[in-house]
Amino acid sequence: MTTANKVTIGRILLIPFFVGATLYYVKTGNEIHRLTALLCFAVAAICDGVDGYIARRYNQRSELGTILDPLADKLLLVSGVVLLSFDHGERLGQIPLWLTITIIGRDLLILAGLVVIHLTVGKVKVHPRIVGKMATVLQMVAVLWILLKWDAAWGERWLRVWTLGAAGCTAVSGLWYVWDGVKQLSSSPKSSPGDQSRKA
Repeated sequence: MTTANKVTIGRILLIPFFVGATLYYVKTGNEIHRLTALLCFAVAAICDGVDGYIARRYNQRSELGTILDPLADKLLLVSGVVLLSFDHGERLGQIPLWLTITIIGRDLLILAGLVVIHLTVGKVKVHPRIVGKMATVLQMVAVLWILLKWDAAWGERWLRVWTLGAAGCTAVSGLWYVWDGVKQLSSSPKSSPGDQSRKA
């Protein structure tokens, strides 16, 4: 249990508080709940970079960390994106449904690919790319932007910029993961027809 993993676990523990505070704000309109939700999400988002820095700086990379870090990202972002996809009237802005479908669709596609590769090849090699990190950052910015409740017209314009950027990076990173998965399957002897015929 390294320091980096403890920070990651702290991020995961903040998610229920973020979700609860957001729901209470939507129900009551009490600004304290919105600020609490904003603070929880912002701290969890910042700690995404902190635990990565600690792991690299102090050589604390671990198998547990490779599982917990992306899990914390997905739980935080999916909860935020899904919550803000609903119409909350004047309480909060709304994330476009097409962006939510893009994000969840990509994650489900990646999960299905990981299962297929694990069952076929055994060892799954994941190659993080900068476009994937950009997608994560832009998704976080979009959620934070809505929680900040910028009322001016420029706030709406910038929200469109964040959502379009997040959708583009999410789609491209998904295609990269599919390409990497296809290469892993193609390079494995277990996936060749000859290997299967010999087993038969």
